[in-house]
Amino acid sequence: MRYVQLRAFHHVALHGGFSRAAEVLHVTQPAISDQVRKLEAEYDIRLFDRQKKQVQLTEQGKTLLDMTHRLFDVEKQALEFLSESLAEHSATLHIVADSAHHMTQVLGQFRHEFPDVFVSVRSGNSDQVVDQLKRYEADIGVLGNVPDNHDHDVVRLNSSPIVAFAPANSHYAKRQTVSLKKLASWPLVLRETGSRTRARLEQQAHSAGVSLSVKIEAEGREAVRLIVADGGGVGVVSEAEFGQPEGLVKIRIRDMQLTMEESIVCLNERRHSKLIHRFMELARATVEAR
Repeated sequence: MRYVQLRAFHHVALHGGFSRAAEVLHVTQPAISDQVRKLEAEYDIRLFDRQKKQVQLTEQGKTLLDMTHRLFDVEKQALEFLSESLAEHSATLHIVADSAHHMTQVLGQFRHEFPDVFVSVRSGNSDQVVDQLKRYEADIGVLGNVPDNHDHDVVRLNSSPIVAFAPANSHYAKRQTVSLKKLASWPLVLRETGSRTRARLEQQAHSAGVSLSVKIEAEGREAVRLIVADGGGVGVVSEAEFGQPEGLVKIRIRDMQLTMEESIVCLNERRHSKLIHRFMELARATVEAR
């Protein structure tokens, strides 16, 4: 019996099929099927009833699943214990955010409690935030597009409408509001693919049957601001992130009821780590105080 065989069995049983287990474990379906088959063959036991595309546990499979639940729960606890020890030893908290604006209050409170902890804050779009959390390159993420799964502990912060912005001395800035159809005809400066703001705008435009005139694509929010400020076109951003930049004016999009939500997240499997747990607690307290 090998660890990989038990892990394959556990995830097939847990997720109800070989394909879904393969997706979760990031391996191929034949590899998962092979591990389960070897486990059954080695111990002359039938763990699943396979009927067409449906997979159901046998009574023996249910008994083994009870055992593997305990096995992997203990493994999870060990990982959390070791992660916490590592965090305390290194005294570092890694944060990756699509906008640091949304968590500055929480960060200030955290620094007050843990003055000796070094905090690293990096920028990234929503896809990059999720990827870095998954690869343990980040402890905390701030993003607008929370994955639709149960892998993350989530604190929802706020929501704000998407607005356009342009240089104060441009003819675009003479308008206080603009329709989505008119905005689509303007030369737009948008963030890279993976930006949730861009994705939401594109979805709304598609639903309205209009095509966006994207003239420049730039990586990162600050790059978009600089390009727009120098006359490169018109940008879009959530109102909460716009702030009061010198030389730029926001323009409300009047026929688009579209808001951007922001959340602070961590991996569920790491939420009991001391530093991560306290950061998430402070985030929840901040939301409740509002």
